[in-house]
Amino acid sequence: MICATIEEFAAALKPHRAVAGLDLGTKTIGVAVSDRMRSVASPLSTIRREKFTLDAAELLTIATDRELCGLILGLPFNMDGSEGPRCQSTRAFARNLEKITDLPIGFWDERLSTVAAERALLEADTSRKRRAEVIDHVAAGYILQGALDRLANIARG
Repeated sequence: MICATIEEFAAALKPHRAVAGLDLGTKTIGVAVSDRMRSVASPLSTIRREKFTLDAAELLTIATDRELCGLILGLPFNMDGSEGPRCQSTRAFARNLEKITDLPIGFWDERLSTVAAERALLEADTSRKRRAEVIDHVAAGYILQGALDRLANIARG
């Protein structure tokens, strides 16, 4: 089920279960997961994209193994707030994923998540090689943490 709003996503989630955040790129998918209380996002891994069926199978294996109850996809809006080809691609990925899983799927504005991840890695004095290895799942962590913070505010109501 694709949720139109973060509020709809929040309502669809099972209690005390983790969610995943995804940073969809053309070559990779960064994956981050939350704790069961959905307060902290932790970068997990980067999936090298091959074709949708293989990518989705790997994502759903993570979802099963970690008992996830939802997926947040970073939506790469243009800086002016409009949707470009990358947003359309992300929405298409979500529609395809919806066909093979009952997990609720939500979206979160990912503008500047990669910039923030890069900055944090630079501040941590991470080598260029290591930054390249982890940037996607660190960016997924930023996406997921933003959504988790919003979910917490919704819960407080």
